[in-house]
Amino acid sequence: MGPDCGTAIINGAPLCFANVVNRGDIGIVAASGTGLQEVSAVISNEGAGISQAIGTGGRDVKKDVGGIMFIEGIKALEEDPETKYIALVSKPPHPEVLEKVASLIKTEIKKPVVGIFLGGDPKVVEEAGAIPANTLEEAGLIASSFSKGKSMDEFKQLLEEREKKLLNLAEKESKNKTATQKFVRGLYTGGTLCDEAMLISRTIIGEVYGNAPLNPQFKLEDSWRSKENTFVDLGEDEFTVGRPHPMIDFTLRNKKILEEANDREVAVILLDVVLGYGSNMQPGDELNPIIKQAKEIAKKDGRSITFVCTITGTDKDPQGRGKVKQQLEDAGAIIIPSNAAASKLASYIVKNLGGAR
Repeated sequence: MGPDCGTAIINGAPLCFANVVNRGDIGIVAASGTGLQEVSAVISNEGAGISQAIGTGGRDVKKDVGGIMFIEGIKALEEDPETKYIALVSKPPHPEVLEKVASLIKTEIKKPVVGIFLGGDPKVVEEAGAIPANTLEEAGLIASSFSKGKSMDEFKQLLEEREKKLLNLAEKESKNKTATQKFVRGLYTGGTLCDEAMLISRTIIGEVYGNAPLNPQFKLEDSWRSKENTFVDLGEDEFTVGRPHPMIDFTLRNKKILEEANDREVAVILLDVVLGYGSNMQPGDELNPIIKQAKEIAKKDGRSITFVCTITGTDKDPQGRGKVKQQLEDAGAIIIPSNAAASKLASYIVKNLGGAR
């Protein structure tokens, strides 16, 4: 486990930020904290379970480190008798690191492997003999299909049906906006979830601005001031120095929500809510009044803001996923089952409103 590592589940014991998930036969190696949480929560919510979830920290897959612990983690799961299937999760890895991982899978790993390398070339993973996933959710669904002995056609059909529902919902939400409302503001506490949201949104509405954008040309001049379509990772060092992580302390994001609500160009506010040990113990209680207040701000100007939220967690988490979902819905938010789907919905609304680049 290296620097910047915030999540792991070892022999059933959660370390730092982690969710309460089922025990099972799927092992995860992740150079991404919230990525590990999203995938493990999807697996558990699908009725499968986790043997080990080894977090390495995102810096491990950078060129200077070379994926040392990521590779050791894969080897450990290959040797672990409790692990039958392996899921690999990472923020954008350096190409040289991705090649090392692919070579290891091809030459030494006998267990089935699914991999989601955000921003990486899926062909490299596929040619190594692993199954590439397009999203964090898809990685969890593929791994669950392995474990439960189900055909992957089942989850593919589920995603196709949901896609139709997202498009219909986006059409509905687009109809109650004013002429000035065109853009989405994503306010994220999870760095990998923010990366995934930007990757997905880019395919629908084009490049988005941010404090840690995919395209350096779209870096905000001032991280505190959004423009057009903007996705902000509030977990970046610039926001966390001298204050608790935003997954713990909602103060900063709550302030940002109200600021965005005052912007007449904002049509959608996209939020992640990450449950589990270490995170805010009462996220619904804190967000419910803020969402209501933001909606009232917009209403006074004759506007309607769509809040799209995704909840990473399980009903076993101390906060209770079902409870939080109900609290956010009571505030008027739309709750979407995964970060990938939530990103799509927000982007479809923006596209309908003419806010795409």
